[in-house]
Amino acid sequence: MSTAILEKLAIKIFADGADLKGIIDLYRKPFIQGFTTNPTLVRKMGISDYEVFARSALEIVTDKPISFEVFSDEFPEMRRQALKIRDWQDNVYVKIPITNTRAESAIDLIRDLAAEGVKLNVTAVLTRKQVQAVASALNREIPSVVSVFAGRVADTGVDPLPLMKKSLELISALPGAELLWASVREVLNIFQASACGCHIVTVPHDILAKAIKLGGMDLEELSLDTVRMFYADAVAAGFQL
Repeated sequence: MSTAILEKLAIKIFADGADLKGIIDLYRKPFIQGFTTNPTLVRKMGISDYEVFARSALEIVTDKPISFEVFSDEFPEMRRQALKIRDWQDNVYVKIPITNTRAESAIDLIRDLAAEGVKLNVTAVLTRKQVQAVASALNREIPSVVSVFAGRVADTGVDPLPLMKKSLELISALPGAELLWASVREVLNIFQASACGCHIVTVPHDILAKAIKLGGMDLEELSLDTVRMFYADAVAAGFQL
């Protein structure tokens, strides 16, 4: 399946993952315009040295934005880590969670780092109130990303589209800020994010592979492909009645 349908979308597609081979492959694709990671994804890859992983990724990703997250639960240490991560490379965004694990707001830290000119990716945002607080703290002149976890909102049975549209309004006065649709669960979410006006959608490597294979596929053709799959599996299993 051609990637043309993805290239035509009015949204930046970022790849979300910590698989270096996947990052290499996706970096070569013109429609991938950036990368995101998080400590959970890094741990799932069996990586124990965070900085070694990050610097290896940065040898590949030299001219597209890439986000790395702090991993302390204490704000002074988050700040130290953020400033260190910032200095790794010019295309790096520092991911700061909206709170720590004690539900203490990170807004003061976000305001402090934004004032210092750190390019931030504020993450784990799920409510209008949180978006509003982030918008009040960001530096309007510095590039920044507000990552709203639309997929996690949908997991609770709530339609995330109204929140995403409101979030666009809330950051509209910040020329350097972009809204990111996070926690994509299926290919449809990429198209939903584009249709509602989000600036960025970040997509796991496996869903990107599915989007490349199936995006825009003729449904009659997909129906036939599904029937062939069922038949081939029944034959391979040797089923009899």
